[in-house]
Amino acid sequence: MEGLKLGHTRHSSQGLNLVVPVPTSSLVSRPSFPIQPKCNLVLSTGCRVYVGTTIRKLALISPGGFPCGHSNLKQTKEVRFNTRRTSASIQPMTEELVEDKSKDLPLSGDSIRRQFLDFYASRGHKVIPSSSLVPDDPTVLLTIAGMLQFKPIFLGKVPKQVSRATTAQRCIRTNDVENVGKTSRHHTFFEMLGNFSFGDYFKKEAIKWAWELSTIEYGLPADRLWISVYEDDDEAFAIWRKERWFLHQVGVPVERIKRMGAEDNFWTSGVTGPCGPCSEIYYDFHPDRGYSDIDLGDDTRFIEFYNLVFMQYNKRDDGSLEPLKQMNIDTGLGLERMARILQKVPNNYETDLIYPIIEKAAELANVSYALADDSTKMNLKVIGDHMRAVVYLISDGVVPSNIGRGYVARRLIRRAVRTGRLLGIKGDGRGNLEGAFLPAIAERVIELSSQIDPDVKSRAPRILEELKREELRFVQTLERGEKLLDDMLTDALLNSNENENMPILSGKDVFLLYDTYGFPAEITTEVAEERGVDIDMNGFEIEMENQRRQSQAAHNAVKLVVGNGADLTENIPDTEFLGYETLSAKAVVEGLLVNGNPVTQVSEGSDVEILLNRTPFYAESGGQIGDHGFLFVNEDRNQKKAVVEITDVQKPLGNIFVHKGTIKEGVLKVGKEVEAAVDANLRQRAKIHHTATHLLQAALKKVIGDEASQAGSLVAFDRLRFDFNFHQPLQEKELMEIEELINKWIGDAAVLQTNVMPLADAKRAGAIAMFGEKYGEQVRVVEVPGVSMELCGGTHVSNTCEIRGFKIISEQGIASGIRRIEAVAGDAFIEYVNARDNYMRQLCSTLKVKAEEVTNRVEALLEELRMTRNEVSAVCAKAAVYKASVMASKAFPVGTSKKIRVLVETMDDIDADSLKSAAECLIDTLQDPAAVILGSCPSEEKVSLVAAFTPGVVELGIQAGKFIGPIAKLCGGGGGGRPNFAQAGGRKPENLSVALEKAREELVAILSEKAS
Repeated sequence: MEGLKLGHTRHSSQGLNLVVPVPTSSLVSRPSFPIQPKCNLVLSTGCRVYVGTTIRKLALISPGGFPCGHSNLKQTKEVRFNTRRTSASIQPMTEELVEDKSKDLPLSGDSIRRQFLDFYASRGHKVIPSSSLVPDDPTVLLTIAGMLQFKPIFLGKVPKQVSRATTAQRCIRTNDVENVGKTSRHHTFFEMLGNFSFGDYFKKEAIKWAWELSTIEYGLPADRLWISVYEDDDEAFAIWRKERWFLHQVGVPVERIKRMGAEDNFWTSGVTGPCGPCSEIYYDFHPDRGYSDIDLGDDTRFIEFYNLVFMQYNKRDDGSLEPLKQMNIDTGLGLERMARILQKVPNNYETDLIYPIIEKAAELANVSYALADDSTKMNLKVIGDHMRAVVYLISDGVVPSNIGRGYVARRLIRRAVRTGRLLGIKGDGRGNLEGAFLPAIAERVIELSSQIDPDVKSRAPRILEELKREELRFVQTLERGEKLLDDMLTDALLNSNENENMPILSGKDVFLLYDTYGFPAEITTEVAEERGVDIDMNGFEIEMENQRRQSQAAHNAVKLVVGNGADLTENIPDTEFLGYETLSAKAVVEGLLVNGNPVTQVSEGSDVEILLNRTPFYAESGGQIGDHGFLFVNEDRNQKKAVVEITDVQKPLGNIFVHKGTIKEGVLKVGKEVEAAVDANLRQRAKIHHTATHLLQAALKKVIGDEASQAGSLVAFDRLRFDFNFHQPLQEKELMEIEELINKWIGDAAVLQTNVMPLADAKRAGAIAMFGEKYGEQVRVVEVPGVSMELCGGTHVSNTCEIRGFKIISEQGIASGIRRIEAVAGDAFIEYVNARDNYMRQLCSTLKVKAEEVTNRVEALLEELRMTRNEVSAVCAKAAVYKASVMASKAFPVGTSKKIRVLVETMDDIDADSLKSAAECLIDTLQDPAAVILGSCPSEEKVSLVAAFTPGVVELGIQAGKFIGPIAKLCGGGGGGRPNFAQAGGRKPENLSVALEKAREELVAILSEKAS
């Protein structure tokens, strides 16, 4: 060590202040020296090393070209410290010298996440995996906060399994989507690192650890940190100001603690429910600006990176606050924000969490991010952000669609596509100029996913295929949007000519193009200006604001409500489920609810919800519906005191089963013992359909591939329903192959195996998780040997032969990329086959043929019907032509220099094809130049229109397709076609005469001007 120049870094641990020598030369050693157990070293890089008996890995970021002159954060190096425990004294080190490539390198995003979790794990917190972006909570569209998965615990509806927890939660928020790329910190997808206390520690510990994590673990300079507290929270203010750590004063100066109002620093879950003050930590990028006129909301100087919520009150209906019986801590540290601070980059996008994605987009666009202008950089940031969001959404089972969370995914994909087009990205980056580029960028997102969600890589084929399909489909939509924009501009010009006003495109039309067809307002503006049309940008902004308001209301609130249900269940333990072993059991009535309110007894005829201490009834979960059956109360051995029919069983309160039913006889009281009996026949039907569902998923994967992952299911008494991700309808031969496979497995009479094991072991064994289900550390695995292995808490047959038979009754698409199969098995299968056999018998009797001759007979009848319809159509067409020939005499001339014959008439109730024939006849009869407009009402709610122009009229600049569209709108419809011939329709026959009069006036006016 004598030849090394040593620097020093201060470290405090377990009440000790230690100064530990750290090499500052270009070499570092692998030290092996006695030191106090669990002593923490803070390197000059700001990286944290735990010294103990184990080997710890420290991820550092390698140097290289970076967009703004810093490290590009691509590669990660590891420095390993091998240490052992001895006394606290410092002894000479045994050195193994290696080249120092980590000097002054910031922490990687993955290391920041790992250190946060390790920090709180070492303080008694259980590390809980991130929950899905698709939450169980029906009040929230997507997972928007780290606390969401703990909401039932905060409400007291589910007993806490641990008192302390820490997570790295994937989140999606779209309420500020318009700010993505424009600011340094707004994202749709982000990771929220959080530590939570459920009635355990409170403000003092939360503040202490947040400060320790920030200043010691991450090495942030204390003089750059500012604190905000709620204006009335003197307790939090005092803790920040005066609390002691490590035997020395580390209080925050008063001038760097800001009291703020309820809007900024008081968290509420809704109009009523849990709430409390919060405190935030801000990082100061420019301390040189001093302490005067401080605004913590100034993004150019400050960034809030850690929020501590002290959940200590319950807000009543009258607005008053009462202390919660259990005070909780809910915190959130933004990973991207902390990475920005530690990696010393100007915005979150240039951290190693996002920048590699931006790099790939820049490569496809053939631009340099470092040399790009602000507009190009903003567009690259949008793609980097949105691609993270859509990859994780699709991975978690969200399929792009026009409703709900599917619409969120589709909207982000379309924003990414149109942004890529603005950047000039063409093709897939592999030579196919017509290909999709999103999959190429998504591959980079997937490469970065291993520490965020390991399952993403295994789902990569489905993610990439979905993105490719959605992008190519949207390109077609963009082309349709271009046509719609052209029509809108034509209408605007036409209306301006009539009203002698400046042509203008309404804000609603601009918003429609933006929201539905993916046209940015700036593109619409450019195209409109080329055509001489102005844009109502104020109207567009109003529509955008309306959408933002709706989005914030729908997606940006986690609602917690403390109601009677929580009060009732405080003293009621979890229900013991006996249904795997028996269908009947004695139980005690723990609680009764009528209309959601607790009661002590319920009389005959009343609907009731019943809580039992134990039950054989299966509660709805995993797609399987709840059991039906009865509860009996005996006054003595032979006489029934009460009878309750159970028609549903749910688990809305965690593991407390709620039996829903009707009192058929007598009175039911709390505390009474009942005999609970499940309907054995219905249970068997459910068991058959549940096992058949497992076989169906296995068969789908075998026939069409692993892409067919589950997207939902229903296991009922009369049928099963299975939703799965697949991009096209199944062929008839594929459906037959699936049925044959399943029926073969049924005939194999395989004995099912059920085991309870740790979740990690089950995953290693290859067990498939059911869509949307949450699992504990111990899981139940149901296996059909050699066929299927799934995590499942449902009820199943003992042997596949109990299923007896399986039949698919329908296969259809229910959303973009999602197919649905409905099928029957067991008794339902036999009932289905018998019903179909009865229908066939009736059909044979009616047609007077054998069953095998039905198809040929029906085809013959259809052919006869087709020929008859053709004959009728031919007669109608001839009649229309005859009427037209008579009508030709009604044509009148228009124009002075060039006589144009014009005819605008109604033809009563003839159909669209006959109307077309009549128009063609009239054009031939009147000869060039001529213009014909005809209309008819073939049914009560249908209008048909046709416009036919000769070449001489078209040469004057009048097109049939563009002319007939506005006329059809008067009849509640639309249409178009070629310049010389166009058809249209509508739904308001009562407006036909007005529409034709309008057509006559406009046609005469235009032709008079053109032919004069």
